[in-house]
Amino acid sequence: MTTIQDAAKLSQIRDLALAPRGHEKIDWALAHMPILRQLQEEFSQTRPFAGMRIGVCLHIEAKTACLALAVQAAGAEVAIAASNPLSTQDDVVAALVERGIVAFAKRGVNEEEFARQIDQVLDFNPQALIDDGADLSSKLHLHRPEQANQIIGGCEETTTGITRLSAMARSGELRYPMMAVNDAYCKHLFDNRYGTGQSAWEGIIRATNLSVAGSTAVIVGYGFVGKGLAMRARGLGAKVIVTEVNPVRALEAVMDGFEVMPIVEAARLGDFFVTATGNVAVIDEDALAVMKDGAILTNAGHFDVEISKPALFRLSLHKKKVREHVEQYSMKDGRSLYLLAEGRLVNLICADGHPVEVMDLTFAMQFLGLEYVIRHRLEPGLHSMPVELDMRVAKMRLSAWGMKLDELTPEQSAYLNSWK
Repeated sequence: MTTIQDAAKLSQIRDLALAPRGHEKIDWALAHMPILRQLQEEFSQTRPFAGMRIGVCLHIEAKTACLALAVQAAGAEVAIAASNPLSTQDDVVAALVERGIVAFAKRGVNEEEFARQIDQVLDFNPQALIDDGADLSSKLHLHRPEQANQIIGGCEETTTGITRLSAMARSGELRYPMMAVNDAYCKHLFDNRYGTGQSAWEGIIRATNLSVAGSTAVIVGYGFVGKGLAMRARGLGAKVIVTEVNPVRALEAVMDGFEVMPIVEAARLGDFFVTATGNVAVIDEDALAVMKDGAILTNAGHFDVEISKPALFRLSLHKKKVREHVEQYSMKDGRSLYLLAEGRLVNLICADGHPVEVMDLTFAMQFLGLEYVIRHRLEPGLHSMPVELDMRVAKMRLSAWGMKLDELTPEQSAYLNSWK
């Protein structure tokens, strides 16, 4: 078995001199995460993860660090890899290593090294998982099925990850229980909508230094992420167009006050394009061929497949970096299109990700979801978060804000539970 000391020697951190700045970032985040602080204090006493090895694959920045340290405080040995090669903050990783977390991550690694770092977390022989995009689970099931049989369970926080795990569960191939944290109310209602809505536009503004006000923003997909993106774009002064394949979501967008049209039509009008579907090539060659000169292309989904980079290459003569995280594609017809963050998650690569208070909700759900899976030893498959955990986290957040709720009277409770 790999010990935490052995694994630490394999860590990819080259320069621990970065750690002081990372510690400051972590301390700032934790100061604004009252729910996670309270859970960490509680679980450091009960230590539900005592003696366990837990593998984590998340975007490694200060808020994620707070979750990893909370899991450690609950008794676990923790190994973490990044879920995106460009979202890692090296100073935060260095600080985690100093605090005893095994980390396999470095910003800007190539795809081969990125994949190897996820393998290194699996070499740690984790018994439970905290996953993002099902990167750990997919690798276990594709390449390490015997090891997958040893996993007690885990939790998954993204729409993309739930989509992949759902496919595995439908085919009967998911070998252990996974908690669908993304589908919990305190995750998708707030993280997907308010978190991405704010942080994606923050990343776009930081990267481009351009005005959103007076522009036309095209939001591709109107799930909870798309709703947040559209809402914030309108708040920033943009005219908003939504593209969708789902008629119910399209109808919702119309009734929310947005125009809805096919992507090829919207492509002629947009100044900013933001994808939020979790699907492949939702902006393809047909749309790219008719976009305005100077259009900005960005992605808020987990993988860099939503904007067709192969199509961009086919239509362009060459590309060059014109700003940090901004690539100019010079098209054969004389236009220029600009791709942010290589088509990866714009909010984590060009900015710092979701607001701290939003991630306090999400990571509290991850923490409680993992504890629930381990304590109850659930059957293999994809499981919904218990409603009582949602209610607990929501109450904790309201309490931290100093807000109180009404309670049902006995008469009201009896009325709701009666049919006569």
